Amino acid sequence: MSDPSLACACLGPSGDHLTRRDFLAATAVSLPALGWPAHAAAPPRQPARDFVLEGSWALVQRGESQVLVPDASVRVRGGAIVEVREGRIPGTIRRIDARGLLLLPGFISGHTHAASGSPTRGIIEAGRSYQRPLEIVETLGDDDLDALTAYNVAELLRSGCTSHLEMSLSLRQAQSYVRVARRWHVRGFPGGMVPGTARLFPIWRRTNDQVLHDSVAGTLAEIDANRRFALSVNGAEDGLIRPMMTPHATDTHTPDTMRALLAAARELGNGLHIHLAQGVGETRTVQRLWGKTPVQWMEELGAFELPVFGAHMSGATPEDWEVMKRHGAVYSHCPSGGGAGASSGTQPYPEALTAGVRTNVGIDTHSNDYVENLKLAVICGRARARVLNAATRSTLKLPTIQDAVHGATLGAAQGLRRDDLGRIAAGARADLVAIDVSGLLVGSGAPGPEPLSNLLYANGLSVRHVFTEGYAQVLDGRLVVDDEVRVVQRGAAVVRRIWAQLQQEGWFRG
Repeated sequence: MSDPSLACACLGPSGDHLTRRDFLAATAVSLPALGWPAHAAAPPRQPARDFVLEGSWALVQRGESQVLVPDASVRVRGGAIVEVREGRIPGTIRRIDARGLLLLPGFISGHTHAASGSPTRGIIEAGRSYQRPLEIVETLGDDDLDALTAYNVAELLRSGCTSHLEMSLSLRQAQSYVRVARRWHVRGFPGGMVPGTARLFPIWRRTNDQVLHDSVAGTLAEIDANRRFALSVNGAEDGLIRPMMTPHATDTHTPDTMRALLAAARELGNGLHIHLAQGVGETRTVQRLWGKTPVQWMEELGAFELPVFGAHMSGATPEDWEVMKRHGAVYSHCPSGGGAGASSGTQPYPEALTAGVRTNVGIDTHSNDYVENLKLAVICGRARARVLNAATRSTLKLPTIQDAVHGATLGAAQGLRRDDLGRIAAGARADLVAIDVSGLLVGSGAPGPEPLSNLLYANGLSVRHVFTEGYAQVLDGRLVVDDEVRVVQRGAAVVRRIWAQLQQEGWFRG
């Protein structure tokens, strides 16, 4: 008898229902054995990737617009979408019944730190610094680091986030991310943050700029090490892995180190991902050192010849938004960036939208629930816009869920200069997510007439199916690229050891 927890609304050629395990077996996939090492290089056998996904609604690309199509069918063959239509696609191809679900392009997060979410979640919200937990993460061995990375990447996938601009907090963490991403067919744009965690804080929180100037040799060595690793995996897994260069921020770099980063980014060809104008302090520091705002300094250095994703941008000026818009750069808005309830304030999402800048919703660190962050972007953004409009007589745009979804899909893809991502259309890559918009707490028992609005009542647990390049990663709300129970157990074991060390150091009494 099949385990009822593995029930999946999948149909065989004759229309019979299959369990999740039967679907995987029928498409030549096997679940990894319990105890499969977190650092193992060999992936499980992979599916034929030939199926039809049938949903109540789909957000379909029609020309330059995203259009909601009812009773939509999406045919996947190999890694690509080959047909999209309203109504049933005829034939005996294997089908996944997604009635009651909204089909969307796989979400693209423009800013993640994958190994760092679970160790800090639930312990920083009262105002503690995340610095010490993240320093301990950097001391982990490869097996423990991979277990931690896997737990956090599993959460990203579980909430429909199939593509990650991953600023790992060190080269070792970037290597860990790539090991996990390659096993699970994640679309990753990874890079090790420079300076990494081990060197960052004395440079970033300096009281004397000589510290920055003295750091140049070490930073150049980090850049070269990250460059060499990135080149070794660039284009791996049939192009799913496309490393970027990922400087920490403009105030932890000099012209020499930024030029070295840009040269490496041009060599890789995938772009630059940076914390940009994170606050007024960064903007003032860069103006003092180099005579321009962070965004204007990057423009002077030629950074915007490349795809650029800039996270946070709370210190941006009106002129900075004009630069971003002119070059088609992307603002990665991270509404839960400081942790739930611990953030220092809202971020300039309404300002970016009003200025016509490409926007994206990023995860940052402490929350990996992408659907929840879409909601927060809209809710917090509307609150910010209303307050500023009333206080300054501005006319800032009130963000909508349509804005957030567009930024999470098509807008991010355009910023990456990838016309094969972020869309449901024939010829696009088969990165797809199916979200329940009709069930308890989210819907009304039946698919509604405006299903994007139901996302405002959803969260990551509402995500039912996730595919990247046609590979099934989540089916019926369960991770299927690995043993989900073991992923959770291993991630928990590592976090408990981190917490125990913090307890021993007296960190919780601080």
